Amino acid sequence: METIVELRDVTKVIRGRTIIDQISFQVNKGEVFGFLGPNGAGKTTTIRMIVGLMGITSGDILIGGNSIKTQFEDAVGHIGAIVENPEMYKFLTGYQNLVHYARMTKGITKEKIAETIELVGLSNRIHDKVKTYSLGMRQRLGLAQCLLHDPEVLILDEPTNGLDPAGIREIRDYVRLLAREKNMAVIVSSHLLSEMEMMCDRIGIIQDGRLIDVQLVREFVHGSGAAFEIEAVPSDKAINLIAEVYPNAKVKHSRNGLTVELNKQDIPALVKLLVAEEISIFGIKEAAKTLEDRFLEVTSEQEARARG
Repeated sequence: METIVELRDVTKVIRGRTIIDQISFQVNKGEVFGFLGPNGAGKTTTIRMIVGLMGITSGDILIGGNSIKTQFEDAVGHIGAIVENPEMYKFLTGYQNLVHYARMTKGITKEKIAETIELVGLSNRIHDKVKTYSLGMRQRLGLAQCLLHDPEVLILDEPTNGLDPAGIREIRDYVRLLAREKNMAVIVSSHLLSEMEMMCDRIGIIQDGRLIDVQLVREFVHGSGAAFEIEAVPSDKAINLIAEVYPNAKVKHSRNGLTVELNKQDIPALVKLLVAEEISIFGIKEAAKTLEDRFLEVTSEQEARARG
């Protein structure tokens, strides 16, 4: 895959405090890259540096091979972005807003505007005033504005904020469509981890200004071993026994008993062990992990290392 965005040891220091600490990663054409982190981790600061709204203390960011520091216009010419909420002229129609923005870039034709309106699904309401639009429609108009100049990189900071489930699904579908049909690199920052799991190909996790990990979503979620839910009584006795016999296994209470992370081939022996110790087993099933589960695991482990 062709790399279109590259961060090289990017650092940001504000008033003597290191906000972003030597972050490096790449984003490829045709992929949706999720940027995750707790509040205050540095997501928006990084995005602001990528789009040129904030200077870089050290390191560099390349967009389409152009440095954001030394070739600013060439670099940002590849980008379309919504940082926080899209701002529109509410007294104008959606179409008038797009015409106004089109004047800022050479070569945007009426045909291109019409194509973009169709792409984001606003054909029926584009001639209504923006003040009558729902939040989801304004987000779609913001997407249309970003796409007018055919960017190779689309950056969306919390694009689903305030949207209802239908609006969230629409934005997710548009993002996937743009990556697939337009071969566009999409960088998405969001706190809705269930949506990120369905939307993104890869994710990068940032915490305290440092990049912890970059992985394919599927590998990140499922790469830590299988988890099994066991409905066992008494559960306290079962947990203590598992911890003693399998000291490297992660085991904890769950709603119906306990959850243990263990290799699948070890489960029959575990069941025999529990039954031999007069622990009743009423059910056992593999527990599907979510991106939220793994995200909380990784960030909690990182916090524990920082304290220790």
